[in-house]
Amino acid sequence: MRDKGIADFFANMPRPEITVSTQEVKETSWTPELEALGTVNANQGVNLTVETTGVVKDILFTANEKVQAGQVLLQLDDAVERADLEAGKATLANNRLVLQRALELQQRGVGSQSTLDDARAASSTSEAQVNRLQAILDQKQLTAPFAGTVGIPRIDDGQYLQPGTTVVTLQDLDRMRVDFTLPEQQLADLKIGQPIRLGPRNGDLSFTGKVAGIDPRVDPASRLVSVRGEVSNAQGKLTPGQFVQVRVQLNEQPNVIAVDQTAVVTSLYGDYAYVVRPADQAKQSEPAPAGQTGAASASETPKTDETKAEAPKLVANQVFVKTGRRSEGTIEIVSGLKAGDMVVTAGQNRLSNGAPVKVDNTVTLDAKGLAK
Repeated sequence: MRDKGIADFFANMPRPEITVSTQEVKETSWTPELEALGTVNANQGVNLTVETTGVVKDILFTANEKVQAGQVLLQLDDAVERADLEAGKATLANNRLVLQRALELQQRGVGSQSTLDDARAASSTSEAQVNRLQAILDQKQLTAPFAGTVGIPRIDDGQYLQPGTTVVTLQDLDRMRVDFTLPEQQLADLKIGQPIRLGPRNGDLSFTGKVAGIDPRVDPASRLVSVRGEVSNAQGKLTPGQFVQVRVQLNEQPNVIAVDQTAVVTSLYGDYAYVVRPADQAKQSEPAPAGQTGAASASETPKTDETKAEAPKLVANQVFVKTGRRSEGTIEIVSGLKAGDMVVTAGQNRLSNGAPVKVDNTVTLDAKGLAK
């Protein structure tokens, strides 16, 4: 009698209600996004170097200064080159006078053609020499090839420089480019001009731009495709080389079933969610695959008057779902749920199929699983 009494007690013991949070499934217009990680670089960026040897005479810029195209940034000692240029100009002036006299004599018929040819050749040679000396003199100056912001000077006054020595970096920070990669399966969704959002951390994607280039070749080693975007950086908050999170916005889709990612549970047997239904209308979900421990059916309760009186008002039914794309803490449900269902978003770890539940949405979670 004792053993039978214990068995009857546990058989007729009501199952405690489990408190959960729920969300109503609704059809909504959803803008899916492709998520990636990228690196920001300046739209134009270069390390400025000198073309010739020389001693630094004057540094004409300061760190983080905005410079204009053609602005002189560095002056090397050019005293010798200036002297050579003045001598070349004097020789050119003299040869031009000789050429002018030879032409006058030729017109009078008293000058030979060979003398005129020699004068003309000497004048052309002197002019070419002056142009060469002017080019050498110009190499003693380092100018900005485009407008941008210079970095920290890497040289000092009086330092002797060799050709190719890096003086400073110049970056155009008003417009930036971001390089990132996406799986080859998403290549068909990419188009030039698609809007993108990016930011240094998740949730702060305050910078907007567009897709500017898509590599036509997929990397055979990683199966990734390289993508480049352009973004405005008028306030200068983005820095070249910075790590950012990127999201490519796709076309808006109407009548999409999407729920918080916290509502979907992933297991070895597939993805599933718990749907809360009235006890008198609840139907057991399809049998779980053999060996599944997390989706066991509710135990049969003897149909006594006592258990009927204590029957739960709400129960949780396990429903297997097929998921689609994810975006900002939400996940698309392709099949398994319909509009009007109440899915559990918190408390699934204590649930089993057919478990009695009590809904408490006083403390709800956002799409990222944080209390709000």
